[in-house]
Amino acid sequence: MPFRQITVIGTGLIGGSFGLAVKKRGFKGRIVGSDYTQVLKQAKKLGAIDDAEPDPIKAVQGSDLVLLAAPVGAIIELVERVGPALPPKALLTDVGSTKGEILARAAKTFGKHASRRFLAGHPMAGKEHPGVECSDADLFQGAVWFVTPSPGQKILEGRAGEFLDLVKQIGAGVASMKADAHDQLCSWISHLPQFVSTALAATLVDEYGEEAPLLETGGRALREMTRIAGSPYSMWRDVALTNKKNIQHALLRLEQRLAHIRENLDTRELALEFERAHHLRKFVTGAKKKTKRK
Repeated sequence: MPFRQITVIGTGLIGGSFGLAVKKRGFKGRIVGSDYTQVLKQAKKLGAIDDAEPDPIKAVQGSDLVLLAAPVGAIIELVERVGPALPPKALLTDVGSTKGEILARAAKTFGKHASRRFLAGHPMAGKEHPGVECSDADLFQGAVWFVTPSPGQKILEGRAGEFLDLVKQIGAGVASMKADAHDQLCSWISHLPQFVSTALAATLVDEYGEEAPLLETGGRALREMTRIAGSPYSMWRDVALTNKKNIQHALLRLEQRLAHIRENLDTRELALEFERAHHLRKFVTGAKKKTKRK
C-alpha cells in the first residue's frame, strides 16, 4: 500500500471499521486515531488504531492520508481546522452523509489546491449503533463509496487514486457524481428511510407507551422497519441541517403517497400501489440473477 501512516479523526463505527478493514487487507503502516480519550482507549483496545492523539492537529502530523469520520457539522469545522496543518503531500477525505457544504468549506480552505488536497466521500455503510465497539472489518464489503469531486479533480490520479484503490481493497465499489446530485439521491435512499423509521417508532411509542413489547409481537417486518430508529440524533441533526430542502421534498412526496393510500383503502387504487411498489424489488431480483449468470 502507498500509505505509510493514516490518521482517522473520529474513531466511532465508521472510523473504527475503516481502521480494522485496512489492517485486515494488509496495511502494515501506522494508524493514528483522534477522538475523545475514552473512545481512543476503546479503539486501541479493539485494534482499530495503533496510536491515540486527542488533538487532531497533532494527529495529522506525518500522515499520508487523513480520514474525517465525524458528523457532518464536525467535518465542516475540521476541514478548516485541520486543512492548514496537513503535511504537504497528504490527502484529506471524509465520510459525511451530505457533500455540498463540506465541499464548499474545502474550496474555501484550500483554494486553487482543493482538487489536490481534498476528496469528498461517503460510504453507504453503517449500523444503527454508532460506537467503536460496533466496528466491523467487513462493514464496507459490497457497499458503495460515493465520491463527489471538486471542479476539475481527477480522482483516479495521485493520492486520490491511491485512496480509491484502498477503498476497493476493503471491499467497496466506487461511484462518482456531483455533490448536488449526491445530496438529492441520498435524501431518498438514505435520509428518507431514517426519518420514516424514526417517525414510525415515535408514533408507536405515543400509541402504546414506552414499555409495550411491540417488537416481540410485531414480528420481523416491524423490527426491520424500526431498526435504524435507534440511530443517534447527534448524527442526523447535521444531515437535516445541511440537506434540508432535499429531505423536505422527499418527505412531502411520501406524505402525498401515504395520503393517496389512506384515501383508497377500499378501491382498486390500493392494488395499483402494490403493483407499482413491486417493480422496485423486481429490478433488484433481476439484477442479482444477471450477476449470477455472469
